[in-house]
Amino acid sequence: MADILLTLAAFVAAVAFCLAAWRFVKGPRATDRVVAFDALTIISVTGIVLAALITGRSIYLDVALVYALLSFLGVIIAARYLEGGEE
Repeated sequence: MADILLTLAAFVAAVAFCLAAWRFVKGPRATDRVVAFDALTIISVTGIVLAALITGRSIYLDVALVYALLSFLGVIIAARYLEGGEE
């Protein structure tokens, strides 16, 4: 039962990743791309956590945490750039 749920979660994450990647490529505005980038990083963290659950290795959870923190900073930097820099 757990294998079926993990497979379903991985499938949903893959579909969400494809949709967010499409929005990232298609645009049309830079703000759409920043939001899509944020969604892609969140979905990637989800994939890393799913990999940790499937393989049973807890080190992947540390990787997911560091990646989530770095991606948050990346989105903040991109948003500041689009806003017009420092005030």
